[in-house]
Amino acid sequence: MIRRILPLCIFFFLIVTDAATAGVDGKLKGSRALVYTKNGKGYVHDNIASAVVSIRELAAANGFTVDVSDDPSVFTDANLKKYQFLIFTSTNNDVFDTDEQRVAFRRYMEAGGGFVGVHSVTGTERNWTWFKQMIGETFSWHAKYQKFRLKNIDPSHPSMKNVPAVWDREDECYFGKELYPGMKVLMVHVLSSLQKDQADLVQKNQGSFVNYYPAVWYQHFEGGNVWITTLGHSKESYQDPVYKNHLLQGISYIASQFKGLDYSKARAQSKDDPLSNE
Repeated sequence: MIRRILPLCIFFFLIVTDAATAGVDGKLKGSRALVYTKNGKGYVHDNIASAVVSIRELAAANGFTVDVSDDPSVFTDANLKKYQFLIFTSTNNDVFDTDEQRVAFRRYMEAGGGFVGVHSVTGTERNWTWFKQMIGETFSWHAKYQKFRLKNIDPSHPSMKNVPAVWDREDECYFGKELYPGMKVLMVHVLSSLQKDQADLVQKNQGSFVNYYPAVWYQHFEGGNVWITTLGHSKESYQDPVYKNHLLQGISYIASQFKGLDYSKARAQSKDDPLSNE
């Protein structure tokens, strides 16, 4: 009996292992990322430690390296040159101490860096116009935590590999303002699936959108590559295989876009320099 069970165990182990790395771009293996977790004054999510554990697990399973920091002094040209991409997980409000750090971040992106933003990242650096444009929006409001529906509107995009076409999950439905027109939406909140007791606030915050509101998107911005998911409020999300795959595919996509850093293209002298095409 033991001899019969053992091959089955190995078989199922291989299935699980393959699922953890399915659709992952080859450029992810061997890459190095900075996971940044600092929050400014205001609300701090209790999911950050869980997110870090989850990302470390994804790194171990997929052959990339992560450094974790909440110290803004890591934002220098010299230090950022080590990284193929940055991950800001549930950052919120002002996360830099100085404008020199902001300029270093901007220069990294201009040089061809990658950026993955998770959940409340849209509430980060709310007074810095360039950063808000890079993210794609700035936070305005979210509906209460509840089960609602998401729709995958670009299933052919590499970061949507094995992501459900229709995804019912418990999370927060995020809304934003100052939306930047360069963002390319991948998944949307289905607003009609939200509970009706906040209908007035939903209508107020959805703006000109009707039943679908951006939830996940990407963009090529000022030389860098950006992928954002507003999902991931609960600590439990970061051990949910469906959510972990969602996060992994976004990370893998950004790794796939990296072509090296070229600081000759990093033109910013101040955090508020106009965009390159202005």
